Amino acid sequence: MSEATTGAAPALKRTLIGKVVSDKRAKTVTVLVERRVKHELYDKIVIKSSKYHAHDEEGAYHMGDVIEITESRPLSKTKNWVVTRLVQKAGLV
Repeated sequence: MSEATTGAAPALKRTLIGKVVSDKRAKTVTVLVERRVKHELYDKIVIKSSKYHAHDEEGAYHMGDVIEITESRPLSKTKNWVVTRLVQKAGLV
């Protein structure tokens, strides 16, 4: 049986949108992703956040930029995401 007739579809990769909080490492940016979740007991909206290390080959993204990251194969011990596009450039401070 050939590989083309197995019918297995490629897995969809997760994408997240977050803000760059660090660009000090070579070819890597740290991205803060915030999400809004309803608290089970108190029914209040709570903001939860996670930080991800994403691969930035050209070093084009800097602190304050809002970017989209996509899941990828493990690139290092902590890096499993790749920057796919710039959503919003950081404003002037």
